[in-house]
Amino acid sequence: MEREGRDRPPRLSTLFPEYDPPLYFVTICSFRRKALFHNPSFHVAFRAFCQEGHRAKGIAVGRYVIMPDHIHLFLLLPSDVRLTQWERMLKLVLGRHLRQLGPPPPYWQRGFFDHVIRHAESYAAKWQYVHDNPVRAGLVACAADWPFQGELIFIDHA
Repeated sequence: MEREGRDRPPRLSTLFPEYDPPLYFVTICSFRRKALFHNPSFHVAFRAFCQEGHRAKGIAVGRYVIMPDHIHLFLLLPSDVRLTQWERMLKLVLGRHLRQLGPPPPYWQRGFFDHVIRHAESYAAKWQYVHDNPVRAGLVACAADWPFQGELIFIDHA
């Protein structure tokens, strides 16, 4: 479900206090699903953006897969950072990088998709699905061979 202008789910910490802060599963797509993201330079810029967010604000991007036209990631945000704020900054910073690479804008689909992961089985199941995305798309025979994936911060969500 696309959620624009969305912050934390209402009453999340009251209903699920063991998941505060919540672990988000986020998908961000390219405009009209153009194949823009699956290159080493974009991968490096994505990792640098995430590492700087962790250093400066404590934002934790865990596992991720960068597909040609979308990015899947797992994200923990500190209480003073809103999900929409983080998503806008990612699009701004990585949009600048894409502009340097040459393709013309626009680069991003409006909004993003998010889902709150509520237990370890859900996290493991979501990760397996995401990890296998390049195989289902016919990009590689084995998920481990896809070069545009990784884990930046270990997130123990048990």
